[in-house]
Amino acid sequence: MTNRNKIYEGKAKIVWATEKPEEVAQQFKDDATAFDGKKKGQIARKGVRNARISAILFKLLEENGIATQLVDQIFDDTLLCKKLVMYPVEVVVRNYAAGSICKRLGFEEGARLKEPLLEFFLKDDSLGDPMVAEAHIRELDLVGREELAEVKRLVLEINAILSKFFADRGVMLVDFKLEFGKDGDGNIVLGDEISPDTCRFWDASTKKKLDKDRFRRDLGDVEEAYAEMLKRVEK
Repeated sequence: MTNRNKIYEGKAKIVWATEKPEEVAQQFKDDATAFDGKKKGQIARKGVRNARISAILFKLLEENGIATQLVDQIFDDTLLCKKLVMYPVEVVVRNYAAGSICKRLGFEEGARLKEPLLEFFLKDDSLGDPMVAEAHIRELDLVGREELAEVKRLVLEINAILSKFFADRGVMLVDFKLEFGKDGDGNIVLGDEISPDTCRFWDASTKKKLDKDRFRRDLGDVEEAYAEMLKRVEK
């Protein structure tokens, strides 16, 4: 399917060109990084599991009217996707307090937020992917005003769909990162991935972490957590 011309290689994925210029192949890697690349390692079968989880969740969202870049899963670790021009902004959706928001604002980890909280981060490794306000996004012309409003609407809809999906499987969707871009027709489309690399998943009963925090914090059972999340997503 791919012509083996590498377009881009990031921390978690390799993007390959395909025979169709409007499509790319995203290969998920077993490489794991944290703290802006300061911590590095490997998680066995992470690429295969993240590819499968992302494919299932993107199909779920498509069935609920959300446009995604997924075309098909072509290999165990590779998704065929529509080629997008990505916005240089990531959106983090927080349902519970965890991670950086606890350090920045003193929230108790696990505290339920009054409503889903959206935060925006500039995708710039050289600056450490800083958090930005909507005013910064407008000032830097990163995303148009109307486009940003649509992205926010989509993010909240996606959060509602996924929160119910995971709650039905005994999982708390604590927080997660989303990325969007535009396809060849100018439509706003969900891209990148949804996986234990980009989400915080906690078991609803035990509060056990089932995501990359196990790698970040040296909690052990990292491979088992990814395997458990795939099992629950496939349920």
